[in-house]
Amino acid sequence: MKIQTLAMALLMTGSVAAAATPSLAQAVEQDRLAHAVQQVASWTELRSAPRIELGPRPFWLADGLEEGPLKRSLQACDTSNLQPSTFSIGHRGAPLQFPEHTLESYVAAARMGAGVIECDVAFTRDRQLVCRHAQDDLHTTTNIVAVPALNAKCTQPFIPADPDSGRPAQAECRTSDITLAEFKTLQGKMDAFDPTATTPQAYLGGIADWRTDLYAARGTVLSHRESIALFKQLGVEFVPELKTPVVNMPFEGEYTQEDYARQMIQDYIDAGVAPADVMPQSFRLEDVLFWIDQFPAFGRQAVYLDDRALTDETASLDYMTGLKAQGVAILAPALWKLLALDDQQRIVPSEYARNARRAGLDLIAWSVERSGPLAQGGGWYYQSVQEAISRDSDVLTVIDVLAQQVGVKAIFADWPATTSFYAHCMNMNQPNKAAD
Repeated sequence: MKIQTLAMALLMTGSVAAAATPSLAQAVEQDRLAHAVQQVASWTELRSAPRIELGPRPFWLADGLEEGPLKRSLQACDTSNLQPSTFSIGHRGAPLQFPEHTLESYVAAARMGAGVIECDVAFTRDRQLVCRHAQDDLHTTTNIVAVPALNAKCTQPFIPADPDSGRPAQAECRTSDITLAEFKTLQGKMDAFDPTATTPQAYLGGIADWRTDLYAARGTVLSHRESIALFKQLGVEFVPELKTPVVNMPFEGEYTQEDYARQMIQDYIDAGVAPADVMPQSFRLEDVLFWIDQFPAFGRQAVYLDDRALTDETASLDYMTGLKAQGVAILAPALWKLLALDDQQRIVPSEYARNARRAGLDLIAWSVERSGPLAQGGGWYYQSVQEAISRDSDVLTVIDVLAQQVGVKAIFADWPATTSFYAHCMNMNQPNKAAD
C-alpha cells in the first residue's frame, strides 16, 4: 500500500468526528493524522523487506537462564530469518518502553515480530471509539491535566497535593469526558503519575524506575478506526478489547452496552477486515455471548478474559465445560491462573489450565514483561509460582511452560520481542501440538 493510500484511509477514519467539529479542530486533527502517516512511512519500507528487529533483551534473558535444554535451544537459535508470529501479542503495543496505545508503541510491537496487536477500546463523549486501556485513565496515560481547557472537562480536574495534610494529588479524566476531536489533540505518555505533585506538569511524572521516558517524546493517540488502518498496513492481526465502562450504561440514557459492542465489530466490517483476523475480547461474558449470537463470524474466535476469583468452582471442569457449551472458544486468564508448583517447586500447569484444555478451550495468557525486575518473585502476575521466580530470565521458563505444557495459543507481552524470539526459536508458528 502506498503512503498516500494509507493517508487517505487514516483521514477517512477521522471524517465522522471532523464533520462535527470547528475548522480549527479539523485542521489540528488532519495535521496529526498527516504526521502519523509520515511516521509509518519508514516502517512501510522496512516491512516490505520484511525485517523483524528483536534487540538485545531476548538474548540477554536467554544467557541468564539456568543451564539446561531451554537455554541451549535458545542460545543455538538462528534468528536470521525472523517472521511475525501470532503467538506473540503486543499488549497495548510495546508499553515497557513506549507510551501505550500510541502509533509509536504499535509500530514498535510490529517491528519486534508481534503478529497480533491489541487496541483496548473505549468511547468518547460523542460516542466514537478510541484506543485506551481504560475509560478513566487519560490522566495517567496522556498529558490532559496539563491542557487547561481539557483538564477542566475531566470528571475530577487536577487537584494538587497538600504536603501539610498529606493529601495526594488527584485527577480522573475519562474518554467520555471529551470528544474524539479533543482526544486527538492529546499526547500519549508512559502510564504513571506523581501523587506528590503540586503542579499539573509534575503530575505527569512518577514513572517507575525500571521503565523509561526515552521514547515518550512522541505519543500519537489513535481512534479505533485509525488503529485498524494502521494494523492492516503493518500486516498484523487484531485483538480489540471492549473495555468495561466506568459510566452507567446506557450512556446518557440511550447508548447501550449492546450498541457499544456492536459498534466495535462494525468498525472491522466497514474496514473490510476478514472476521478470522479479529479476536474480539472482553472481561464481560455477556459481551462475548452477544458477539457469538449477533456476529458469529467474529464470535467464534471471541476471547473471554477471565478475571473471576480463583476458587474450586471457577477452576473446575464443570465451569470450563459450561463456558464451552455457551459457545466460548478462547479463554484468557492472567498467566498465574494457568501455573502452579509441584512438590519439587517446578512450574507446571495448574488445575485450572488442565480443566480448560480438557473442556476443549483454547487458552491465551496475559501478560509477560509487565512486572519489572523479577528478582523478588515477580509480583501479582507470578503469584502462584513466586517461589520459583528469582531472576529476569525466569520469564522464558514461564513462557516455555505456558507454550509446551499448558498449550497456550498466544501470550500477551509488554515487550513482544521476548515472545517473538521464543516463538521463532521453538517453532511456535506451527499448529500447537501440546497435550491436554
